[in-house]
Amino acid sequence: MNTRGAKMEARSSTALQVTLTVNGVERKTSIEPCVTLLDLLREGFNLTGTKKGCDHGQCGACTVLVNGMRINSCLVLAVSRNGSEITTIEGIGLPNELHPLQEAFVRHDALQCGYCTPGQICSAIGLISEGRAKTRAEIREAMSGNLCRCGAYIGIVDAIEEVVAAPRRKTVP
Repeated sequence: MNTRGAKMEARSSTALQVTLTVNGVERKTSIEPCVTLLDLLREGFNLTGTKKGCDHGQCGACTVLVNGMRINSCLVLAVSRNGSEITTIEGIGLPNELHPLQEAFVRHDALQCGYCTPGQICSAIGLISEGRAKTRAEIREAMSGNLCRCGAYIGIVDAIEEVVAAPRRKTVP
């Protein structure tokens, strides 16, 4: 664990035990009550695919799935999700077997610098599983909390539309 991560391990009387299932693996840790889920994932568990963007819940770079629902992990205290199932980009697809949404992102050039891509993919998986991606307008509205500075929005919406329209394949991790 890096120096910043070492600070995350709680050694004070305010430390709380947290158990999370992250990408299918149960993880137990002791943390301070003020640690966000984003910081625990990145610094405590070294899962750096989830990005820290604005740290105010406005950009969506930190989007992960908690019990299948998409959330901005920078706005959530890790202790509040004790017992939850967390899916980060590292838990979606495999290098030789991409998730259908990852494949579609590649096909539609829905990524450029890639910084926002993990949050975009997690958010898209969440909105598909929520059944909120029926039309292009609904996709655009539901994805409006995930910003892309490179402007790959057309490719992102095209990729999501493709996966929604495809015959039912596994689209949830």
